[in-house]
Amino acid sequence: MSTTLCFGPELRRLRQEAGLSLTEFSVALNYDKGHLSKVERGERSASPELARRCDAFLGANGELQRLVVRTETDPGTTETSATPGLWLAGRRTVLTAGTGALIDLGLKLGGQASSVAGPLLPFFRAQFDQLRKLGQSAAPKALLPLLETQTRTVAGLAAGTPSATRASALLLASRFAEFTGWMAQEAGDSGAALGWTGEAAELARAGGDPYLGSYALVRRALVTLYGGDAAGTVALARRAQSSELPPRIRGLAAQREAQGHALVGDERDCFRSLDRARKLLDSDDARSGAEPVIGTTHVSDPAAMTTGWCLHDLGRPKAAAEVLDRECRRLPPYALRTRARYGFRRALAHAASGEVEHACTIAGEFLGVMPAVPSATVDSDIRRLARELSRFRSSRAVRDLQPALARVLAPTQG
Repeated sequence: MSTTLCFGPELRRLRQEAGLSLTEFSVALNYDKGHLSKVERGERSASPELARRCDAFLGANGELQRLVVRTETDPGTTETSATPGLWLAGRRTVLTAGTGALIDLGLKLGGQASSVAGPLLPFFRAQFDQLRKLGQSAAPKALLPLLETQTRTVAGLAAGTPSATRASALLLASRFAEFTGWMAQEAGDSGAALGWTGEAAELARAGGDPYLGSYALVRRALVTLYGGDAAGTVALARRAQSSELPPRIRGLAAQREAQGHALVGDERDCFRSLDRARKLLDSDDARSGAEPVIGTTHVSDPAAMTTGWCLHDLGRPKAAAEVLDRECRRLPPYALRTRARYGFRRALAHAASGEVEHACTIAGEFLGVMPAVPSATVDSDIRRLARELSRFRSSRAVRDLQPALARVLAPTQG
């Protein structure tokens, strides 16, 4: 049977098992409903990109991706690629084939894998923390090749090692993959971001952690949030709030749900979600969770910062500015990416409140650092700020800021 005929029925089965209508599924994936219907009926072929998105969203563990992979190469090969879907088969071989697969990954450890994996893991764990911190002050495209390589390397260490060490290696590899997905999103590649997030969930499951797959829904909801899809954001975030999940993941999901409600001005449900997020993230269980910490490590009170974010979308910019002013003062100086993210949202709130000169002062501070920490997600708020300030062209502060705004936005507007 052709891959087209295999893929469609399997996609329909998984979608129905998830309790999703075709309309809900198309909204969540940001794909045309008619196109998805034809794919399910076998009338249209699925692209590798669509397969990756469906795989990540439905938690299909790579099954859908494999159905669209052509068998032009030897199915036993372990050749890898920087694209998540293309090195999936190679990584799977590493997880099951033992030390021989390590050579295919270029690790050249041979029979020494079991003896070196344990001592090397603390080194890679420390490196993960360093790279996460470096991500606050470096361009994501510069970090991506290293992150991709380290993900494969740490996953490779799992081969041929005792089960305890193998689990630790797989879990650490899952965190490398998750962070790689975030950097891909910051680089403006949502497809790669979703692919790497799916890889992270699968690595975590192989290491005995069934929960990261639910956090992948929170990450997916961020993609739909920046795409302006409120319904998709809320739907995804709600799926990650099952009572069986750790409080940290549920709290982060509740925050994302609040942001989705704020997009459509639903103040009641937004504040309800924020209250739920605050309680979950402040719980002892959330604070004593597994390391590395899931989600931001640079915002001391994520629920408060998200409240400021939502207040602006709810049409209460003055209240938003007050909260964001307070919370931004608590950000560490080295966290340039995080400071810029919330700094521009803060400037946007002040501009919408009529405090144009203050907004320009804040924006001017962070426009200077954007070449060092470019961000596709932050760019969305910079564009909103530019539109807001365009209403005040007679302001000298706005005119003075225009050249710097234009320089930062030029690459995204071309």
